[in-house]
Amino acid sequence: MSTQPVTGATRPVAVDIADITGTRATDPGAIARGWAARTRRPLLADDGRMLLVAADHPARGALGVRGQAMAMASRSDLLRRLATALSRPGVDGVLGTPDILDDLLLMGALEDKVAIGSMNRGGLQGSSFELDDRFTGHTAAEIVASGIDGGKMLTRIDLDDPASVATLEASARAVTELAAHSTMAMVEPFWSTRRDGKVVNLLDPDSTIRSITVASGLGATSAHTWLKLPVVDELERVMDATTLPSLLLGGDPQGDPRDTYASWGRSLTLPQVRGLVVGRALLYPPDGDVATAVDIAADLVHGGAA
Repeated sequence: MSTQPVTGATRPVAVDIADITGTRATDPGAIARGWAARTRRPLLADDGRMLLVAADHPARGALGVRGQAMAMASRSDLLRRLATALSRPGVDGVLGTPDILDDLLLMGALEDKVAIGSMNRGGLQGSSFELDDRFTGHTAAEIVASGIDGGKMLTRIDLDDPASVATLEASARAVTELAAHSTMAMVEPFWSTRRDGKVVNLLDPDSTIRSITVASGLGATSAHTWLKLPVVDELERVMDATTLPSLLLGGDPQGDPRDTYASWGRSLTLPQVRGLVVGRALLYPPDGDVATAVDIAADLVHGGAA
């Protein structure tokens, strides 16, 4: 069940599931042809900033929003929300898993948009192997071959879990492979631990700094590495840990959206922060008005230029 119906779009956004599934069943080659023919754009807008909407949560079994455990379960509803967001001025693109990006491609929603592929979704939410963040999605080779604009990798580091070193090695390899083709590698690091059997990301400033310093050194070159980071306390001190361009994530939305927008606005003044990559906070606002939520974020990122 969706949190609220999608409202606020300037024009109705239609999602024809029968057409998408029909194409997948009868003409699967349409996906490869679509990627080859897609109109691409520069990674950054003219102002050097970027706003992406994120939709790679479902592939990790993470479907909840604001206490509704199955809020993201409807693919037609999710695609409608994504298409609404992507239709708004100032939204530069989307981060998603292969299935979602292919759906949006077949809908024609990725023309002249940045598309970032989500690479490792193997650490399923709530599983005993959650910190084994294996690469089960996009590969560097497929990202380059399809003309996708970058690859994102979740890189959680738990000093008590041996699986973390395999994740670090795989992330480093992906950074190197993407950089060899001048393609963005977006590393999303967390210093993590387990509490009562549940994985918890440590969001205090010092833990976030440690995660940044480890992530920044992954791969044979950092020339095309970006970071995807949470908004935490003492963010100016935290961001001073790196020179890498960074996008701030929205996380699981809680509380008053106005407080969230205010924290984003303050964070965007830092020179390393080049924009936002936000999923549930924009796609599932409490009032269901995706267009307005996205427009506020676009105004924050692009300073009214949108």
